[in-house]
Amino acid sequence: MAGTMMGPGMEGMSSSNGGTTMNNTMYMHHKMMMHMTFFWGNNAEILFSGWPGTRTGMYVLALLLVFVLSVLVEWISNSRFIKPRNNPVVAGLLQTLLHAIRMGLAYMVMLAVMSFNAGVFLVVVAGHAVGFLFFGSSVFKQSEIPSYEKPSDLPPMRC
Repeated sequence: MAGTMMGPGMEGMSSSNGGTTMNNTMYMHHKMMMHMTFFWGNNAEILFSGWPGTRTGMYVLALLLVFVLSVLVEWISNSRFIKPRNNPVVAGLLQTLLHAIRMGLAYMVMLAVMSFNAGVFLVVVAGHAVGFLFFGSSVFKQSEIPSYEKPSDLPPMRC
């Protein structure tokens, strides 16, 4: 075919008589492009292809899941799971496992924010704020020792 342009992702585009035609494959590929700026709406893909879809109830469920993930990151970041009397090797392995879980959850939250959905972004910020309020701040601490003197098992997350 004269004037056929074949490049990565350009299957089905051809130039004939000075015009450009697209087949259905290219149209569907173009239609499913990812947002690169924040947008409002419930028609978003969060974490998995095709999820939550176009139904509002599934979007609300996705927002709830992302909220819980961000609260869990704060809970793990500010909790003490390791007893001081533990064997140092066991304590180190448990600390490593907790770090891996925390980082996995944090990256899942980051990937959800990368959907560029404004609702997801607001829910993540709210989840981290609520998680810090309950687990990191001194508002709900029953201890006489201030929270800044009693570190958690994990070092703080750094940027």
